[in-house]
Amino acid sequence: MRPFLLVTLLLTIPAIAVPAGYDPLVLDSPGTTIELTVNDAKRDRAIPLRVYLPHKNSPAAVVLFSHGLGGSKEGSAFLGKHWSARGYVAVFLQHPGSDTDVWKEAAPGARLQKLKAAGSFQNFLLRVQDVPTVLDQLTAWNDDPAHPLASRLDLDHVGMSGHSFGAITTQAVSGQSAGAIGPRFTDPRIKAALPMSQSPPNIGSPADAFGSVKIPWMLMTGTKDDAMIAANLTPERRALVFPALPPGRKYELILHNAEHSAFTERPLPGDKEPRNPNHHRAILALSTSFWDAYLKEDPVAQAWLDSEAPRSVLEELDSWRRK
Repeated sequence: MRPFLLVTLLLTIPAIAVPAGYDPLVLDSPGTTIELTVNDAKRDRAIPLRVYLPHKNSPAAVVLFSHGLGGSKEGSAFLGKHWSARGYVAVFLQHPGSDTDVWKEAAPGARLQKLKAAGSFQNFLLRVQDVPTVLDQLTAWNDDPAHPLASRLDLDHVGMSGHSFGAITTQAVSGQSAGAIGPRFTDPRIKAALPMSQSPPNIGSPADAFGSVKIPWMLMTGTKDDAMIAANLTPERRALVFPALPPGRKYELILHNAEHSAFTERPLPGDKEPRNPNHHRAILALSTSFWDAYLKEDPVAQAWLDSEAPRSVLEELDSWRRK
């Protein structure tokens, strides 16, 4: 067991009684999935989307998801299917320049180098600009009576999530500060954020980067959450983010023996641990209760999240804490 895990087994504030009748794993009827593209004429950039729609047609809170380096809008579908069956419109973005096209046409021996090159500051900037561009387009589509998304979106309640490079994207648009510049890329339309495999800043201290985050954040990582393309992204480094966040509506899950692929649907090259089915169960339960509490503003979900109930979906050596 890594040393930091022993500390994080303790909650940082007292838990309240477990509320009855709330279960974030119970699903409504499945909805539909549609494929769309946002065309950004100013940047000559097309952003593919996969949108998971809930069964009901009434306006629903929106959760954006940003894939990891070399991924696509098809990745982590278990999240989109679950969130939409819980009543959310889950919008999965695909970021050209850091998506599957980076490695698909490359020779096997060149793929890792291609991926490393794609994890550039230029692609980071493209990604953080994709988010407000997509939100602007969703607003236009929501107001267009002829569009499939017409009146389907509650854009006053938007959440943002992502894995790996998508977590970096999520952090940047939801309150992370960029040195003396401050929260340069923050979009105020995002009301809650859930980075998976979070990253500390490359330059400056975690306290400077995360000390002024104003909205609810939930971090998810694993005790073996290393990144092949970045030697400095170790579990110990990822664990620096939570202590740097200001208190109030902040949460952290560290899954025991979870590798970087735990937040995806298939193993990644270099994986050593067998996949644990309970990891996805825990991810789905805790992410859903977080969205229910802070996007649907459900007081029962909030009570569940702040009680001892989250431990019921975790295994003994998983770490869960809040502040």
